[in-house]
Amino acid sequence: MHQFDYIIVGSGLAGLYSSYRASRYGKVALVTKSGIRESNSYFAQGGIAAVTDEEDTPKFHLEDTIVAGRGLCDYDAVNILVNEGPERIQELIADGMVFDMFDGSLALGLEGGHHRRRILHAGGDVTGKKITDFMIDKVTENPNISIFENHSAIEVLNTNGKCCGIRTWNLAGDCEDVFLGNHTILTLGGASAIYKNTTNPRTTTGDGVALAYRAHCLLQDMEFIQFHPTAIFTENDKSYLISEAVRGEGAYLLNEKGERFMTSIHESAELAPRDIVARSIYKQILNQEKPYVYLSLSHLNPERIKERFPNIFEKCRQLGIDMTDKIPVAPAAHYMVGGVRTDSCGQTNLPGLYVCGELASTGIMGANRLASNSLLECLVFGYRAVEECERASCESKEKFDKDGYAPLYSRDSGRQKDFTSLSNRISEIMTVHAGIIRNEQLLYEGLNKLEKERANFVRGTKEIFDRMGENLIIVADLIIRSAINRRESRGGHFREDYPTEDKSFIHHIVQQKGEEIFTISVNENTVE
Repeated sequence: MHQFDYIIVGSGLAGLYSSYRASRYGKVALVTKSGIRESNSYFAQGGIAAVTDEEDTPKFHLEDTIVAGRGLCDYDAVNILVNEGPERIQELIADGMVFDMFDGSLALGLEGGHHRRRILHAGGDVTGKKITDFMIDKVTENPNISIFENHSAIEVLNTNGKCCGIRTWNLAGDCEDVFLGNHTILTLGGASAIYKNTTNPRTTTGDGVALAYRAHCLLQDMEFIQFHPTAIFTENDKSYLISEAVRGEGAYLLNEKGERFMTSIHESAELAPRDIVARSIYKQILNQEKPYVYLSLSHLNPERIKERFPNIFEKCRQLGIDMTDKIPVAPAAHYMVGGVRTDSCGQTNLPGLYVCGELASTGIMGANRLASNSLLECLVFGYRAVEECERASCESKEKFDKDGYAPLYSRDSGRQKDFTSLSNRISEIMTVHAGIIRNEQLLYEGLNKLEKERANFVRGTKEIFDRMGENLIIVADLIIRSAINRRESRGGHFREDYPTEDKSFIHHIVQQKGEEIFTISVNENTVE
């Protein structure tokens, strides 16, 4: 049993940065399911988008974000992101974070959907690792922060209608640990590892989604899963991401005949929004023998490629691929665009519970995340969540009775094999029935399969694997039901039976435990 001022769950950039900020105001517990370096943020290659060039403006950044979001971005949230982002970046630099430089200025890259060079990188193609390592150093040396690795969150605690902490399972100690506090921030990342082919760590299966759903939080826009267009295809390793920045440097996409197909599909060709590129590659694969296309760099300067993308180059070399020639690629599940609905400070509909990072649905991403906005969102809304928590602390501070949270859960090691088997079956269901291209028949068939899995696996007990299995089914169910309800194609959601956008669907689809699906209007107020 532990008591802290702040309980932050998840060790990606949102969790690390929130912990760092919160340590200024009190004692912080940073709780993470695996190791502190196992997160999407750590493996992010692309970079972080923010206005730092005098020829760029927040308005331009806002416009690019809105266009990528396909009509579902909430303008006020995007305005916060693009205007407060540069300040957060400058604070990081002042704290010692080093971004790549060129001729004395920040080296700015270009990625799909951006019309200005505004992508900051660190170490070329290892920006996520560099910025995460930087924040890990800040966190580990801070006496106000206690790190709890190998702790899997299993329940949000609620006292008198207010979140008062979380219940976890200590994977190393094989026992239950409870964390109590006035402020709980979930930064558990997305759910893309619920799919068979994914760029995410295999632990990224939507734990935070299920936790929030069980706590009666609002889940928003769950139908929008962004598939990254270019993950290396090999028989044994399909999940290594080839950054958007490679296409930003001029790489071409070729089908098996050697034809460059994106030029006839979109005016931005290979730099079209990710959903268009991913779907275009998928269609090429359906109409050819090879289950992949090629990312060709043979026309580019090989020395520049080696210098700009050292990690990708090395990974390709290990796989027997010459990156300076061409790379076999195919789409893979990459980013959960929807998530837990929050306000502009990360507050959910449960008082005391905040959500930041990929797990949150702030309204920024709309129907399709603009490349490299995700790391910036972690900083901007992590900062705002902590400041809001501190403001709330000035109004009231409660102490919670430790005696009210006796251990409830147990672990049956015999159930682990059954859970692993269930995980594989769920990933197959999601890939086949709720993948890049969807239709009503596929979605309903997937829903029926999920119900059968629930009936066969879930016992409704307080056993850990039973709980984890039901969580997987909850996340899959939320995605499929939302996809069934959006009878149009928009952004990361493509219905071949409704292949065009429909203005009557310019709204957020919202789900809550025990309630019927409903919709919330998009904030379309134009920001000058």
